[in-house]
Amino acid sequence: MKALALLAGLLPALAHAALNVTGSTCTVTPLPSTGTGKEPDDTPQILQAFKQCGTNGKIVLTEGLFHIGQVMDTLTFNNVDIEIHGTMRWSSDIQYWLRSSLPVTYAGRSAAWRVGGTDIRIRGFGTALFDGQGQLWYDQNRGQSNQNGRPISFTLWHAKNVLVDGITWRQSQFWHTFVAYSENVTMTNLDMSSTSNSQWSTVNTDGIDTDCISMKGNSSNVHISNVHCYESGCAVIGSMGSNAAQPDYVSNIYYDNFTCTHSSNAAWIKTYAGTGYVRNVTFANFKFTDVNQPIYVTPCIYGSSGCDSSRLKISDIRWINVTGTSRYNIASAIHCSGSAPCDGFHFENVDIKNKDGKSTKFLCSNIANQAQSGIPCTGTCPASWPQQLSGDS
Repeated sequence: MKALALLAGLLPALAHAALNVTGSTCTVTPLPSTGTGKEPDDTPQILQAFKQCGTNGKIVLTEGLFHIGQVMDTLTFNNVDIEIHGTMRWSSDIQYWLRSSLPVTYAGRSAAWRVGGTDIRIRGFGTALFDGQGQLWYDQNRGQSNQNGRPISFTLWHAKNVLVDGITWRQSQFWHTFVAYSENVTMTNLDMSSTSNSQWSTVNTDGIDTDCISMKGNSSNVHISNVHCYESGCAVIGSMGSNAAQPDYVSNIYYDNFTCTHSSNAAWIKTYAGTGYVRNVTFANFKFTDVNQPIYVTPCIYGSSGCDSSRLKISDIRWINVTGTSRYNIASAIHCSGSAPCDGFHFENVDIKNKDGKSTKFLCSNIANQAQSGIPCTGTCPASWPQQLSGDS
C-alpha cells in the first residue's frame, strides 16, 4: 500500500516531467502514450515553455509526436527562437475546435494557434510536421465553403520581424496558414498538402490563404518566389472588396518563379465590387501545365453583382515570362469594371498554348490603352465569365 501511495504521489510530477528548463532554454518532449486510446495533451507543457522562455529565450520541441488538444494563443513573444523537430498533431475533437477556435477578424475566420510579438524565429529544419487530421474535417464539413469555427492551423497575428522556415503541413483542418496585421515576415521552405480519400473534397484548404498563395485586402510590399503549386489556384490577388464600407488595398506584390500544375488558374486577380484598389502587381517567370484558365481578372467574383459599377481600381499589373499550356482554348479572360477601367496592364513574353494544339483566345473588356498593353485580345470578355471552365468556348 505504501508503494502504491508513493507511486500515486509521483504521477503528477511525471506528467510534467516532459518540460526541462535550463537557463533561458525550454526543452519540451512529448508525453508518452497512455495506451488507452485517449492520447495525452501536450498543450499545457508547450504553453508553459512559451511563457517561461518566450522572451529573450529559446524553445525546443524535440523529435516525437506532440498532441495538441487546446487552442494556443501566444501573442507576446519577444526575441525568441522556436525549434520544432517533431510532429504537432491537432486533436480530433471537432466540437471543441468549432466552439473554441480563436477569432481571426478577416472574413470571420478562426485559428487553432495564433503567434504574435516581435523578433520571432521559428525553424522546423525540414522535419517539423503540422498534422491537422484533416480527413475528419473534410468528412464532417461535407463540401460546404468557409465553415464557421473550422480552424486555420497556424496564424501570424500582430507579428513583426518573423522568420518561419522548414515546416511541412499535412491534412490541414482549414487554411494551412494565414498572416494578418504583421510586417517584415519571411516564410521559406514550406511544404503544404491536403488530400481527401472520401467523397468529400478538401474545400478551403488554402495554402497561404483551394488557392495556393493569395494576397488578401490590405497587403503591401510582399515578395513571394520559388513556389510549386499542384491542383490549386496558384498565385492570386483576392478575393477582396466584399464589404463596400471597408476599403481593401493591395499594392507592391511580386510573384516570381512559380510552377503551376493542373491548377484552376495560374496568375490572376479576383475582387468583389467593393472599394479600394489593386496596384503594382507583377507575375513573373511562371511555368504551368494543364491549367484550367491561366490568366483571369474579374471585379465580380463568383457572379456577384456590380461587375461594371465597381469602383475598386485595378492598375499597373504585369505578366512577364508567363508560359505553359491551358486545359481549354482560353488563355486569358480579363473583364474590368466599366466604371473603373483597368490601366497599366502589360504582357511581356506571354506564351500560352492549348494542351491539345487548338488555337487559344485572349478575351478582354474595359482595358485602358489596350493597344499598348501587349495583350493580344481576340474577343470580348463578358462580365459573367466564370473563374473555372468546363470546356472550350
